[in-house]
Amino acid sequence: MPDEELLTVPDVMARLKLGRSTVYDLIRSRRLPSLTIGRCRRIPARAVRDYITNELEATA
Repeated sequence: MPDEELLTVPDVMARLKLGRSTVYDLIRSRRLPSLTIGRCRRIPARAVRDYITNELEATA
């Protein structure tokens, strides 16, 4: 299995063009899966792609 890219919250903010509080709201509501490594929050790139796909399907 290839290594999964882990993104920081600022990375996700830039990719989705969202603010920090919105990204943390998505994490809190479990719409955007994440993991904590030490004190750092990381979001798998796959989770961001899945979130976009789910949102597109919901609006279709």
